[in-house]
Amino acid sequence: MTGRRGILAMVALHDGTLRFNALRRRVSEVSEKMLVQTLQALERDGFVHREAQPTIPPKVEYSLTPRGRRTAPLLLALIQDVEAQMPEVMEADAAYDAAKG
Repeated sequence: MTGRRGILAMVALHDGTLRFNALRRRVSEVSEKMLVQTLQALERDGFVHREAQPTIPPKVEYSLTPRGRRTAPLLLALIQDVEAQMPEVMEADAAYDAAKG
């Protein structure tokens, strides 16, 4: 869950249940293979629930478990805080690079 892919998947599921392809579109910077592995790890850790319905073709939906619903808002708040600090981070990067120049 601590990896970037896990955080992105959990934040995407914060809004509700998603089928795999919808989740893949929301986490577009992650390959299909890595998303599958990430979802399996999140399911194993108890953050994500996978519901496979016996239809043709199979319908698979992902949602947050109670643990995931407690954690996702914290991750979202962290992302928002980091994004709000980006101008300062860019200034710090420029100052560091100039000093090391």
